[in-house]
Amino acid sequence: MGFSEIEYGVTDRIATVTLKRPDRLNAFTFTMRGELIEAFDLADADDDVRAVVVTGAGRAFCAGADLGGGGGTFKGRAWGETVDGVPRDGGGTVALRIARSLKPVIAAINGPAVGVGVTMTLPMDVRLASETARFGFVFARRGIVTEAASSWFLPRIVGISKAMEWAVTGRVFSAAEALEGRLVSRVCPADELLPAAYELAREIADNTSAVSVAAIRRLMWSGLSASSPWEAHAADSRLMAELGGAPDTVEGVTAFLEKRRPDFPMRVSSDLPPGVPSWPDDPYGV
Repeated sequence: MGFSEIEYGVTDRIATVTLKRPDRLNAFTFTMRGELIEAFDLADADDDVRAVVVTGAGRAFCAGADLGGGGGTFKGRAWGETVDGVPRDGGGTVALRIARSLKPVIAAINGPAVGVGVTMTLPMDVRLASETARFGFVFARRGIVTEAASSWFLPRIVGISKAMEWAVTGRVFSAAEALEGRLVSRVCPADELLPAAYELAREIADNTSAVSVAAIRRLMWSGLSASSPWEAHAADSRLMAELGGAPDTVEGVTAFLEKRRPDFPMRVSSDLPPGVPSWPDDPYGV
């Protein structure tokens, strides 16, 4: 695909995005930022892609922003865009693109994930970690603030108390602590991490409707900001009505009754029902 700092490939309906600067522990740059956004554009546009696995090359997942620029690293070049006079951080543009994904995203965190290296995983749907992984929301130790919309994502994932503990201390912690704090859902031996991620992705690809999964993903993430369960009920009900007689539903029920694997005909690119909650087409939501 012409990428220089990531690798993107699709095998058996699973896209793999690999952060690929192993000599710099896959430290985040603006080149990587653009390539990650493009990779998720490719995955969403490809109906053959049913799930995305994100991992790192070498012994790290992502060691955070590349600090090779020294003390001025976060001055000026830290901003991806300026929208209505408000600068937008580069890590946030990646996080928002992942949040808008129509395909489920699985993080296979194979080593250190620090700063933007961990905040970029927060809008991913499932985080699996190697026993060798380490995590750190180190921003306060660098004199900056939590970025990549992590002030929205992190408390919703782990609760406000744990989010504050990790963010205001800025300390680096183990995979075991990440599991205990619900940041990750599973910790695996290093050699079992990617097989576990692909097994999960394979279960999605082989057994589910792509349209159903895209709709459920939007319902779940949108539901985190629903004002009440009544609002969520209305959103659920709208989609149940729209999909109740759809070809994928007919196939799903028929395959179950015939005791065979379903072959869902609908496509995310053309068949998403209008009731799927919409997130802004503008990547910055303004």
